[in-house]
Amino acid sequence: MCMQDGMPMNTCSGRPVRRRTFLARVAGSLTCASGLSCAKTWNGPGTKYGELAASPWKKCGVVMSSGSDGMIQNFTSAAEPLEAKRWRLWFSVSGQGVPFNVGIAEGVPGEGMERHLAVLSEGEPADAPLAIGNLPRDWRPVQGVHVPLAKGRHRLYFWAHGPKVVRYLAAESDDGRRYRVIDPSRPCLYHPADRAVDGRAASEAGLKKKSGQVSTRPAGEPAALARQISNDATNVYRLSDGTFEMYSVGLMEVGKEHPGYVAHDNCAGWIRVIDRYASQDGLDWPERRRILVPDAKDPADQQFYYLSVTHTPYGRIGTLGHYRVEAQTMDIEACFSKDGLSWQRAMRSPWIPRGNPGEPDSYMVYAPHSLVERDGLWHLFYTATTEAHNHKHSHGSPMRSIMHATCESPWA
Repeated sequence: MCMQDGMPMNTCSGRPVRRRTFLARVAGSLTCASGLSCAKTWNGPGTKYGELAASPWKKCGVVMSSGSDGMIQNFTSAAEPLEAKRWRLWFSVSGQGVPFNVGIAEGVPGEGMERHLAVLSEGEPADAPLAIGNLPRDWRPVQGVHVPLAKGRHRLYFWAHGPKVVRYLAAESDDGRRYRVIDPSRPCLYHPADRAVDGRAASEAGLKKKSGQVSTRPAGEPAALARQISNDATNVYRLSDGTFEMYSVGLMEVGKEHPGYVAHDNCAGWIRVIDRYASQDGLDWPERRRILVPDAKDPADQQFYYLSVTHTPYGRIGTLGHYRVEAQTMDIEACFSKDGLSWQRAMRSPWIPRGNPGEPDSYMVYAPHSLVERDGLWHLFYTATTEAHNHKHSHGSPMRSIMHATCESPWA
């Protein structure tokens, strides 16, 4: 199926479908299902509904580079202000021959950041700056999402990769250092390649080409439900009323004759779209709606790789993974929503420009968990790469970095 760094791929064929007709049908069905309509005016900054500045960001350079512990990324991960201009940056490492892991880095950007990778254990979490316990042997975490809970508690979400396992787990902590996985056999989400996904659930989720898949889950482990099957790139947020929302990637199946089919993508035969989930406890996610699908105004090869969200008094600022599949490039597109369900895409273009060939952010950029407002500025720490998404081309040696940008206001 459709994950980077060696995850399985799939293709399919089908009857010819005109892109405009196909996407119009999908968008129309979603509108009818949700019953939503878009507001024309609002009371926030700017003169139009959800008006965001076209190019407000000033780049501040690289704050963390990849090292011997693997290729670094802060994709989906939080940036948290500490005292005296210091920050805590959550990150992941991966790469050829490098086990996945999550970590934290603390310090002043530009003055060096002290890194700590998570200490992983099958039993109770170790006494370390960051530790994850009750994690089965050979399961590795990536794309961590830290969410503060009530009464000083903490939750850490991450994709766990293991033998025949790709699933989204939740772990909790009393001290923000030592996390314990709640239940490895009952995740929030499953990737289609996970052992708990069978053909019936895959087919119900719209993955018809996987209808013959046989589950290899061990006895006593629950089967995946169709509503739990996602692709990758997930963000979770705790709302002011104590409930949770989650944004993850769904898949739409297309044939080789479809204009959106790109054979050299690592997910040929699928279009990535964005789904929103809602939950009372952040563990079981019964409410799922498709909210962002490429439409007739988008190029034929447009897909949406992720959606991260910044909650403001005026509504949600979205940073959308603007993936051009033909060129294998990734940009950050800005969008806006009042409710998390109906999204305005006024720009449909990069919110922060990628660098020129040879610069760290020349090929792809990925957004973090959210933007952060601090000391009169808005801060964006983002993952930058010099390599194409399918790893077949790069500007110089393939490299990932975490870069920093600021602006005075994201609003127009």
